[in-house]
Amino acid sequence: MSKLGKKTIILPKDSTIKVDSGNLLISGPKGSKTVPFNEKMFTSKVNEKNEFQILPIKKTKNISVLWGTYRSLVNNAVVGVSKGHEKNLELNGVGFRANLKGEDLVMSLGFSHEVKYKIPKEVKVKVEKQTKINIVGADKELVAKTASEIKSIKPVEPYKAKGIKEKDQYVLRKEGKKK
Repeated sequence: MSKLGKKTIILPKDSTIKVDSGNLLISGPKGSKTVPFNEKMFTSKVNEKNEFQILPIKKTKNISVLWGTYRSLVNNAVVGVSKGHEKNLELNGVGFRANLKGEDLVMSLGFSHEVKYKIPKEVKVKVEKQTKINIVGADKELVAKTASEIKSIKPVEPYKAKGIKEKDQYVLRKEGKKK
């Protein structure tokens, strides 16, 4: 049985979950999100302590594997609509800077030109100090995808650790050329 699937999801007071024809509609102060839900494999219930639980109808190996996955997807959606998800990026390098121009993130990363990145509408991006980028949104997948796309523009190189990295990401440094 799934250890993760057995855990209950604690709903904040300002969040609600509704089951609607194969979908879970989760709403909260940061917005609302729909999560697909297979009613042929799972049932759901909310108890008096405002805890949401997903239970399998049959107990097979395949359903047990999906049980934890569905629970994680629903939990990520509940956290997203109540608190939100956040990623922090840092720019390391001489002359590396970022700023916002309208709906674009414009970065100077040592190339011969400035790099423009179009920000998705569901995600909010703040630039602090020109070298720190803060990505916030209700959808965990979209926040992580946005952060990943920004990091892939200039990945961190191992010799001088120049590039875009996450806040507490460890960069394995290499030794340079020996004389």
